[in-house]
Amino acid sequence: MARISGIDIPRDKRVVIALTYIYGIGKNVSQQILASAEVDESTRVKDLTEDELGKIRSEVEKFKTEGDLRREVSMNIKRLQEIGSYRGMRHRKNLPVRGQNTRNNSRTRKGPRRTVANKKK
Repeated sequence: MARISGIDIPRDKRVVIALTYIYGIGKNVSQQILASAEVDESTRVKDLTEDELGKIRSEVEKFKTEGDLRREVSMNIKRLQEIGSYRGMRHRKNLPVRGQNTRNNSRTRKGPRRTVANKKK
């Protein structure tokens, strides 16, 4: 397995897809990285040379990924909660933050249904 940015990326996948296993790198950024490193997107990870891997690693280092990015996101959420903003309150109550309807949907955020006694009338 090739190790980039502290993550073991899968060997049998194409490079453009394997790079998306790194937190903070999606498909578009992956394509940009490979274009600037001059590596073909259709190449499998196991077929990469050490020189190509080095180029990819140096390109990935230009982006904020993994621990740094996770820390920044959590600090942003913590800041919103501390200043008491609406979004911060929604994060604290574990409800949808971006204005979604919560009467019928949002089961991912709210968790499984909890029945409330004597609600039927």
